[in-house]
Amino acid sequence: MLNWDDPLATAGQTSNTHPSPGLEPVARSVARRSTDTAVHGTTPSQPSSPHPRASHPRPGLGLVDNAALMTTAGAAPSVDPDPFAHATPDPQGDLPIEDRILPEPRTAGSESVAGGATGLESLAMGADRVRVDDKRIINCRADLNQLVPFKYDWAWQKYLDACANHWMPQEISMNADLALWKDPNGLTEDERLIVKRNLGFFSTADSLVANNLVLAVYRHITNPECRQYLLRQAFEEALHTHAYQYVVESLGLDEGEIFNMYREVPAVARKAEWALPFTQHLADPHFQTGAPENDQKLLRELVAFYVIFEGIFFYVGFVQILSMGRRNKMTGTAEQFQYILRDESMHMNFGIDVINQIKIENPHLWTPEFRQELVGMIREAVELEARYAHDTMPRGVLGLNAQMFEDYLHFIANRRCAQIGLPEQYPGASNPFPWMSEVLDLKKEKNFFETRVTEYQTGGALSWD
Repeated sequence: MLNWDDPLATAGQTSNTHPSPGLEPVARSVARRSTDTAVHGTTPSQPSSPHPRASHPRPGLGLVDNAALMTTAGAAPSVDPDPFAHATPDPQGDLPIEDRILPEPRTAGSESVAGGATGLESLAMGADRVRVDDKRIINCRADLNQLVPFKYDWAWQKYLDACANHWMPQEISMNADLALWKDPNGLTEDERLIVKRNLGFFSTADSLVANNLVLAVYRHITNPECRQYLLRQAFEEALHTHAYQYVVESLGLDEGEIFNMYREVPAVARKAEWALPFTQHLADPHFQTGAPENDQKLLRELVAFYVIFEGIFFYVGFVQILSMGRRNKMTGTAEQFQYILRDESMHMNFGIDVINQIKIENPHLWTPEFRQELVGMIREAVELEARYAHDTMPRGVLGLNAQMFEDYLHFIANRRCAQIGLPEQYPGASNPFPWMSEVLDLKKEKNFFETRVTEYQTGGALSWD
């Protein structure tokens, strides 16, 4: 059963000197605001309960205290994090193959010792089997190619839920959208601006997220069940980019205008430029976790992308497009965004669980200064997204106005802060769009007798030649 327990449903720079492919800075230079905003309120202390979800209501409910796991793990012997450190002078001599698959003996100062395992370590014949208590989200030295035994069942369940949530853009008819778009009286200029601006932002935003996953996050998350979900998420990010291309193509829009908008339109460029430095830093091939400072950099980057980029920057656009669908306008585009929102809600919930699990396993990272920095990031993101709402909707349209979005963003930001254990920043903020919770209840088979005949042709369309 899919879990759409999104918080909305329950509610009433670092500089970079090693840029990576696909992560070039946006050409437009945008001044960054200071992130030293004061934290309001008192930060909750680290939960002492073995099940912190009881005191921290969050969407995934996936946190597991290491101490609780250890009580059921048995008296497992410790696993040598470097099985080659005490090897014989020629640990490869008795392997019955010509190609030597084992590395040269490693020293404690080598790069391979820093951080954690990658999954590309050479084979160690006769090594101990992986045990539950060998596993960690970051800086794990256990064999990452062994999926089981699971330590984080919530990560595996999220992978299964994501697979059950599979969909394809071509399943959704765009005929009504095309007819409306071609009708000179079908949409107002403000409504057309909303559609184009959001296609412009989202069409490259999901590519940025995918680059972040593949080039940065995956390498530093040292847990195979979490990596299994990351692989599924990376596919879904590609699927979302496919969906935007499908909409652009169906409507006959200028592809260059839409896909290059994040380099041409300030409202779109600001958000992309805000996110890029985080990925660029972690994608530096010389970056390794293992030291507290670098572990905080990874944690900061996870907050930037899961909590802010996917959890705040996407929501103005979602509300705008889905509002059109609620008024029977651009219904195919709105349905694409509805499925994408459901995916993104799952991505965000997974990322928040990872962030909170890292906090449990590494409480020394969650310092007052670090929390202060994260609060500043979130408040800056709210300002950027509020400006995006004003730029994409200079006048009231669809029963919406920019002030409503500011209220909504304050509500969203409070939820995100609570989810990762930070104090709420906007006291009294309420949700002006309670109908958004209904979107997450969408059932994939809802159009079975209307538009989903093609769903059962997907497999038959494959060619095995």
